[in-house]
Amino acid sequence: MAVLKINPPKSRRARLMLGISGVVLLVLAIGGLLFTTHIPPEYSAIRQIYLGPNKGPQQGVYYPGMHLVVPGYERLHLFPTTLQVLDLNDNSSRGGAHIKLGPSIRIQTSEGYQVTVDVTVLYRIKDPYVVLTKVGSGRLYETNVVARRADKILRETLGQLNAEDFYSDKVRIAKALEAKVQMQEDLSEWGLEVFDVLIREYVYDQRYQQAIEERKIYDQKVFRSQAEVIVKSREAERNRVLAEGKARITVERERGRSEIRKINAEADNYARKRVAEGELLVALAEAKGTKLENRALTQVGAANMVGLEMAEVMEGVQVIMISTTGANSVNPINLDSLVGGW
Repeated sequence: MAVLKINPPKSRRARLMLGISGVVLLVLAIGGLLFTTHIPPEYSAIRQIYLGPNKGPQQGVYYPGMHLVVPGYERLHLFPTTLQVLDLNDNSSRGGAHIKLGPSIRIQTSEGYQVTVDVTVLYRIKDPYVVLTKVGSGRLYETNVVARRADKILRETLGQLNAEDFYSDKVRIAKALEAKVQMQEDLSEWGLEVFDVLIREYVYDQRYQQAIEERKIYDQKVFRSQAEVIVKSREAERNRVLAEGKARITVERERGRSEIRKINAEADNYARKRVAEGELLVALAEAKGTKLENRALTQVGAANMVGLEMAEVMEGVQVIMISTTGANSVNPINLDSLVGGW
């Protein structure tokens, strides 16, 4: 049977050094746990001293990582650097490390009705030193500053609205912006910065809801009656326009026919007039020609004038003398003898 044998240290001094090393390591481990503080991501810290002449919160911000801290003498107060949410909603259950829940805001309108409004405020810690010195450590800024100041400012701004104003997106968003500006001015003194104020939902009380429904029904009836009156008036106007149009068409058509008849009559009259004028001119010309011929024939030398005119007609014509009697006579009327002679 084999036996495992462990050789002890060769000397007492070596054993002593080994023990001291273990003790030192143990002390360092315990000191690391006792004298260091870890700042996680998305957080920053402010150092506070509890003893000595410089006790109290110290200027300067510590960021994520391991930092040396002497227990009982000093401490690092952690504050989130991410966006924080104040959710004022009776029905919300989405709480978390960066979400503070609160009840919905009840607004009393000028008409005496109550409106329950769900609002979300987005903000962050801008100066953790101011928060620590003016509010305190931990998450006291949520309840002691943000929730209280937001509730007061929202009641003041939204309380200026009438019940009907909540229906108007433009008016509602304008008031939310006004509330954001006032919160920013107010919370900046506490080291906080407001990013936005969102009006998420609003609910009227039962009395106003019933009044709204009754008025909406009445308004619908009024609108329907007005629409029917408008439809009837437009139908009457359309019928009037159609009747006037038909009358104009009939008048214009008859006027056109009258103009056509008038033009045709004028054309016939003009044609007959021009024909009569032409016939008159022809008759006058013929009469004048006859008169001139008669005058020419009765004057002295008229035969000579006729001869001269015949001579002008016969000018350029070759004259052949043919004998119509005797042995070689030619009868121009007998065509057969002429053709056979050729």
